Amino acid sequence: MATARVSQTNPLIGVFAYLCLSSDGIPRTMNRVSQHVMRAWIGLGSRFLPFADAATPDLPLPRLLRLSLFQVSVGMALVLLVGTLNRVMIVELNVPASLVGVMISLPLIFAPFRALIGFRSDTHRSELGWKRVPFIFRGAMVQFGGLAIMPFALLVLSGGGNASHAPAWIGYLSAGLAFLLVGAGLHTTQTVGLALATDLAPKESQPNVVGLMYVMLLFGMIGSALLFGAFLANFTPGRLIQVIQGSAVMTIVLNTCALWKQEGRNRSRMAQAHRTQPNFQQSWQRFIHGGQAMRRLIAVGCGTMAFSMEDVLLEPYGGQVLHLTVGDTTKLTATLAVGGLLGFGLASRVLSRGADPFRMAGYGVLAGIPGFIAVMMAAPLASASVFGSGTLLIGFGAGLFGHGTLTATMNLAPPNQAGLALGAWGAVQASAAGVAIALGGILRDLVNGLAPHYLLAAATGYDFVYCVEVMLLFATLLTMVPLIRRVEAHT
Repeated sequence: MATARVSQTNPLIGVFAYLCLSSDGIPRTMNRVSQHVMRAWIGLGSRFLPFADAATPDLPLPRLLRLSLFQVSVGMALVLLVGTLNRVMIVELNVPASLVGVMISLPLIFAPFRALIGFRSDTHRSELGWKRVPFIFRGAMVQFGGLAIMPFALLVLSGGGNASHAPAWIGYLSAGLAFLLVGAGLHTTQTVGLALATDLAPKESQPNVVGLMYVMLLFGMIGSALLFGAFLANFTPGRLIQVIQGSAVMTIVLNTCALWKQEGRNRSRMAQAHRTQPNFQQSWQRFIHGGQAMRRLIAVGCGTMAFSMEDVLLEPYGGQVLHLTVGDTTKLTATLAVGGLLGFGLASRVLSRGADPFRMAGYGVLAGIPGFIAVMMAAPLASASVFGSGTLLIGFGAGLFGHGTLTATMNLAPPNQAGLALGAWGAVQASAAGVAIALGGILRDLVNGLAPHYLLAAATGYDFVYCVEVMLLFATLLTMVPLIRRVEAHT
């Protein structure tokens, strides 16, 4: 009865009530839930779960899969911000598109702070003996807070119902605060969660652990998109509130399950709680002057921009240039995701055998170049299949590149600086992606506006952006050559 009453109020919370409550309302044990879920996962076998060999005796597969649930919560938040709310705010709530763009870009403000967050988790001294768990929990709570106030902030922003009597600045301020909190929370959770995975995984299995974490991120995004689409099929403001509140509850549940008995309590940390620790500037100087870290970060930034500028252009390109239907262009996101999954899978298998991660990232760059060329050739050939093949290849190259650079970052992290290294990688990657997405749209509109009308074809602005991306890929290759040679010199 308790489950039925909750599910009538909010369908997403009803799902969790069924998982967490028995018929008489008594909480089920977390172990029981974990056993059922993990038994189903393990039943798929390594044949269908290519990262199953990431497990070790000290880090068994059920524990590893449970840890990866923090990536599912991050994927859910990303889909909600970039996908679901993007459309709902513009179409159903009649919020100006320019304001929506500003709101969605607000979480990127916290991306550069990922290095600082990682550093703080490296040096944190807790009286309970933890260093990663407090930060992941704080990130989850901040994300929960943002999601909790977001639906009401959006209603005030849109001026719907009784909110029409509220001053406009209240809507702007509350919505901006909600997006900022969600961004701060997901950046904190992902940065420190990956650092915890690095702490727990042996060095030889880290490539597979990286692959598993990002595959779970993609699964979280795909599953969340399907659930949000189903729950919001018949849109009402009340339904939107239920979905976002259910996502807030989901954030706490997933991150609590992910953290349960993952990080051991180290009493030596309590004894060292009052020792003098290096500050962030000292740690950053130590990190940046070791192992050509600056060159690695430049390569990550260039490569990420090269693979991200087309994110907002692929679907419009298919519709405006190739005259594809909305259903056909929607499949491009899935095609890009499938390519990324293939790239992660291949990279994990190869890197787990001791291959050079920089070389793997270079192969990803080389795969992306013909992918963009195929996308550009799709217009003169008027071929949707060439367009789809190019999109798949771009996703595949991005998967290889992302896996290779992240694995290299984990492998080359200085002792006791895994959080700082992963935070720096995440800060550069997230910031470069945000700048590239905005720059792609600006360049496309700028070229179309400046070109003489009689010389302008529908694909001109898009092709210019794709050419810029190809040049960025070549620049990334040139940046990475010394890194590959350096590794070869030590072998």
